[in-house]
Amino acid sequence: MASPSKAGAPHRVRLNRERVLATAIALADAGGIESLTMRRLGEELGVEAMSLYNHIANKEDLLTGMIDAVFAEIELPSHSDNWKAALRKRSVSFRDALSRHPWATALKDSGTNPGPATLRHHDRVIGTLRNGGFSIALAAHAFSAVDSYIYGFAMQEKSLPFTTDEEAATMAHLMLAQLPANEYPYLAELTAEYVLRPGYNYGNEFPFGLDLILDALERARDAQPAG
Repeated sequence: MASPSKAGAPHRVRLNRERVLATAIALADAGGIESLTMRRLGEELGVEAMSLYNHIANKEDLLTGMIDAVFAEIELPSHSDNWKAALRKRSVSFRDALSRHPWATALKDSGTNPGPATLRHHDRVIGTLRNGGFSIALAAHAFSAVDSYIYGFAMQEKSLPFTTDEEAATMAHLMLAQLPANEYPYLAELTAEYVLRPGYNYGNEFPFGLDLILDALERARDAQPAG
């Protein structure tokens, strides 16, 4: 039979790299990447900050691991879909991941040693384009264009002064009330006739822009010289 002191002791979850990364991501999700320090992470895990270095090499390794975990959440392009459908699903999944983890937009270029999920993701996207008939150069152009749009849209969403449809409508009403329609007629028209329509959600703009890019890439692929 266990002694009273042992029986009453709280169960301590074993610390490992996966738990460190998951906790770091949760902290960044809640308070932004600026709130994430090794000391704060150690406190959340119930250990001294120095103990974290048994599982991560340094702060850069932590951030690289966090980004790799985000890439692991993104749906990989499926080999069963054609390139356009596969990239569309992947792009929507990518944008959803960035919506869950808005801090990740600021870390997209961090680290010089990307993790396996990041490398697997990039390789699959390039492979999808190459198998879809894109030349090496056009695949590079396509990858850059699509991801620039995804990251840019996510950063735009992050900067908006509202997070719900109700807040968006309130902001639009305030803006319209203060907007001299004779000075800014087109802005007033867009606000009144589009933004204030029932069901407006800025996030719904994403598929429209994505489809424009994919359609343009399809035309560029079809216009490639044969050979």
